[in-house]
Formats: sequence, structure tokens, C-alpha cells
Amino acid sequence: MSPTTPPRQRRSVHLQLAPSPDAPPAASTSHAIRVVLADDHALMRRNLRLLLDNAEDVQVVAEAEDLAAMTRHVHSDLPHVLVLDLGMPGGSGVETIRRMREQVPSTEIVVLTMDDSPAFAQQALDAGAIGFVLKDLADSELGPAVRNAARGREHLSPGVAARLESLRRSVTGDALTGREIEVLRLTALGHTSAEIARRLHLSRRTVETHRARIHRKLGLATRAELVRYALRRGLLSA
Repeated sequence: MSPTTPPRQRRSVHLQLAPSPDAPPAASTSHAIRVVLADDHALMRRNLRLLLDNAEDVQVVAEAEDLAAMTRHVHSDLPHVLVLDLGMPGGSGVETIRRMREQVPSTEIVVLTMDDSPAFAQQALDAGAIGFVLKDLADSELGPAVRNAARGREHLSPGVAARLESLRRSVTGDALTGREIEVLRLTALGHTSAEIARRLHLSRRTVETHRARIHRKLGLATRAELVRYALRRGLLSA
């Protein structure tokens, strides 16, 4: 080699070892459905988190035990889906749904509740929820509901869906409001005005007013006639 020939520059080489065929694949959360889980019962949150964490395509990014914490997490973490227990203290669940949809429209909302009232479900959906899952069906329903919500698809627990369809037909056919349909259903099931008032968070006088309007609109005079009407409409089906 001539002394005037510049030395050849050495290229650095970075070697990567191939993964062992027996090694488990690395976990990836880049495409997982991000979920904020809001429920005021610690044991329920734990069980729901275990349920969702077992799904490879779902990642629980935060938990909240009250509405204030839920609001902070949704704004900071921007989840794809908020799983919201409507029985949480500190405010109206329906108004919370409406507020979250206005403030963070990219986050879909799945309601988790013990209340199987179709009128209650309709209120939640009207406010902006896209899913409605009964807590006793969470094991089988919550995962599919979260996945459907992330795709912009409505998901209702089957029993609620059937009764909600009956409610919608009744509202359309007989000009009853959703609240009147629910009062009708509970009356047909044998609940007193006081019991209905407690269940729907209304005054007894308001319930009596609803019942009077129901009788007038339907032209029915007795509870037995209301029961037969509710049966024909499918409002008492499970």
C-alpha cells in the first residue's frame, strides 16, 4: 500500500440476536383499546380490571373511584373507551355522559349498571353512551361491548335490548314518553307509586301524574288492562 493512500474507514456493524423460538412474543400495546374504568366499588373495579387485562387487545390505562377522578383521567389519558358505572355518587350519571361526550368526543362510553330499565338505557343512549351492560353479565358482555364501542358500534345486553325495542315501539305507536313507559312497566309488575318513585328517583306526586296520563292516553281504566297492554307490547319480557 502506498504511504499516501488514505486508510480505509471501518464501518460499524450492529448485530441483533434473533429471538429464541421458545421465547414468548413481546407484548405490544400500541394498537390496544385504551380504557378508563370508573366504578366506586374497589372490589368491582379489581374484578373488571382482571377481566379486561386478560384480553390481549384491551389496555386499562386508569381507574377512577369517583366522578372527579374519572374526569381527570379521561382528559389526561384520552382513552378510546370509558367504562362508567352510572351508580357512582357525586352527580348525575346521565349528565356525566353528556358532559364527557361534549368535552372528549373521541372517547366512547359504555355504561355498566345493575339497572335493567329500558327507559334508563334510552336516557343513557340519548345522552351519548354507545354501550349498556348489566353488571351481572359483565363476564361475557363487557369485552365485546368495549370492542364494539371502539369501532363506533352500539352494544346492549340482550335482555335490555329486547325491552328497549318494545319501549321504542310503544313510544312511537301510542305517543307515550320513555318515562311513562317505564312507569307503566313497573305498575304492571305490581309496584306501588311509592316504590316506583324510589326506583326512578321521582316524587310520588310525579309518578301519580304519569300514571294518570298513561290511563288517559291509552284509554285504559284498570291495572289489569295495563298488565294486558304491557304483555302485548313485550314490556314484561326478561
